[in-house]
Amino acid sequence: MTTPATPRQVADAYVEKAADLDPILATGLGIRPGDDRLPDLSPGGIEAEAALARETVAELDRVLAADPALEDDAVERRCARLLRERLTAELDAHAAGEPFRTLNNLFSPVHSVRQVFSMMPAATEQDWSVLARRLARVPEAYRGYRETLEEAARRDLLVAPRQVRTVVEQLDEWLAGPYFATFVATGPEALQAELRAAAEAADAAVAEMRDHLRDVYGPRTEGVPDAVGRERYAAAVRRWTGSDLGAGDGLEEAYAYGWAEHRRILAEQRVEAEKVRPGATPLEAMRWLATNGPAVEGVEAIRERLQQMMDDAIAELDGTHFDLAEPVKRVEAMIAPPGSAAAPYYTRPSQDFSRPGRTWLPTQGRTRFPLWDLVSIWYHEGVPGHHLQLAQWVHVAPQLSTYQTAVGMVSANAEGWALYAERLMDELGYFGDPGERLGFLDAQQLRAVRVVIDIGMHLGLPVPDDAEGALAEHRGQPWTPELARAFLGEHSGAEVAFLDSELVRYLGLPGQAIGYKLGERSWLAGREAARRNRGAGFDLKAWHMAALSQGSLGLDDLEAELAAL
Repeated sequence: MTTPATPRQVADAYVEKAADLDPILATGLGIRPGDDRLPDLSPGGIEAEAALARETVAELDRVLAADPALEDDAVERRCARLLRERLTAELDAHAAGEPFRTLNNLFSPVHSVRQVFSMMPAATEQDWSVLARRLARVPEAYRGYRETLEEAARRDLLVAPRQVRTVVEQLDEWLAGPYFATFVATGPEALQAELRAAAEAADAAVAEMRDHLRDVYGPRTEGVPDAVGRERYAAAVRRWTGSDLGAGDGLEEAYAYGWAEHRRILAEQRVEAEKVRPGATPLEAMRWLATNGPAVEGVEAIRERLQQMMDDAIAELDGTHFDLAEPVKRVEAMIAPPGSAAAPYYTRPSQDFSRPGRTWLPTQGRTRFPLWDLVSIWYHEGVPGHHLQLAQWVHVAPQLSTYQTAVGMVSANAEGWALYAERLMDELGYFGDPGERLGFLDAQQLRAVRVVIDIGMHLGLPVPDDAEGALAEHRGQPWTPELARAFLGEHSGAEVAFLDSELVRYLGLPGQAIGYKLGERSWLAGREAARRNRGAGFDLKAWHMAALSQGSLGLDDLEAELAAL
C-alpha cells in the first residue's frame, strides 16, 4: 500500500484496516461482499480497534507535519479535523472502559450481529452460501461478547439493570420466531439443510446469550445507577455530537435551551390542537387523532404508503430545493424485524448503491397505523432527511473520503439534518393538514424534551421553576427516570410502548438523544449565517447541495463551515 500523503489517504487507509477488524462495517459499506466473518467481540477485539486508532492518529500527525500546506485545502482540513476528533474521542472512551459497557436496547454488539444479515445480498445461491457461512459464526461472535461482559464484571464496568432487562426481553422476542430460522426459510432449496443447521445454531446462541444476561450478568448489575454522572456524560456527549459541551457551563446552557424550546413548541401545539379539536389540549387532540384520524390498515399497506410518500417527496423536491443524482433517488420502505426498538430508523446505501438506502418501521405487533404522526417521521427518516444526506454522502465519497462520508459520521450532524428536514418541510407548507402539523410539532417537542430529560437525569439537574402539570410539585428537585417518564407522557402523543422504549434508550445511550435538537440548531444557525453572508445572492438549493456534499463534521465545526458556503 502506498504511504499516505494526505489526511484523506490516512482516513481511507484507516477504513480499510477497520473493515479488516470489523466485517460488519465492511458489509454496511457494501464492500467485500464475499466476507463471511463476524467481528471479534472479545476484549482482544476491543484492544485491536484501539491500537488501530492510536496508529492512525500518529500517522495523521506525521502527514500534517510533513506538509503544513495541507491545512489550506478545505477538504483536507475538514477530513483531518474529523479524523482526529473522532479517533481521540474513541481513544478517550477506550481509556475509560466504555467499550465494555455497550449493552443497551438499540446499538450494541447483540443487535449488530443480527442486523448485519438484513444488509447482506440475498439474490443468488452464492449470496445465500455466504449468509450460511456467516450464520455459522454467530455462536463464536456471541462467545466473544460474553468474554467482554465477564471482563466488564471483573473491572466493575457494568450497565444498569434496566438495560439488561430490556435486552433480555428483546431476545425473548427474537426467540419467539425464532428469528434466524424464519430468516433462512426463504433461502434456496439447494442450501436449506446448511441454512437450517446454521440458523438453529445461531438461534441457540441467542438463547445462550439471553440466559447469560438474565442469570449471570444481570444479577451482578443490581445497584448500578441509571444515571452516569457529569464526567461520563460529558465524554459521551462529545462522542455523539463532536462538541465539547462538558467544558464550562455548556451542558447547563443546552439544558436551558431545551427547556425554552419545549415551552415555545408547546405554545404552537396549543394553537394547532384547537384546530383539530376545539377546546382540546395538545395531548387530547393527539389521542383523538390516534383513534379517529386518518389511518392505514395492514402492514404491507403502510409500507406501500410510506414508499409512495418518499417517492413523491423526491419528485417534488428535486430541481426545486435539491439537485439529486439518479442513484440518490432510490430509497426503499421496509418493515423492521421483530424485537427491534420501537423507534423507526434508516440504513444507508452501500458504497456502490447496489443496496439502496432503507427506512424501517417497527410495527410492535400493530396492524393499524394512524398517519398524523408518521408523515413528519418519514420526512426525517427518508426524504429529505437521512436518506438525502447519507445517500448524497455516498455519491460524493470519491471526491472526499469514505471516512468523511460514512465511517466518521457524527450522530448529531446526521440527526440534526434530519430534524432540520422536518422543519424545512413545514417551511415549505407540507403540513397543511392540522393533524399532520400537530404530528410535526409532536416530533419537535419530543426532541426538545429529550434534551431536558437526558441532561437532567444524568446530571441530576433541578426541574425548572416554571414546570407545570405533574412536574409542578417537583420544581427544584433533581430529575429521576420516573419524573422523566411522567414528563414524556404529558408531552408526547406516542404510544406507551414507544415512550417506555425511549426512556430506556436515553439511560442506556447517554448524550445521544440531545444531538437531534442541538444538531438542528447548528444547521439552522449555519443556514442563517450563510444567508446573511450571501445577501440577495443566497440560493437555498445551491446551499443545500453544498452543505450535503461536505461530508461529516462535528458540531464544533459544522456551523462555521455551513456559514462559509
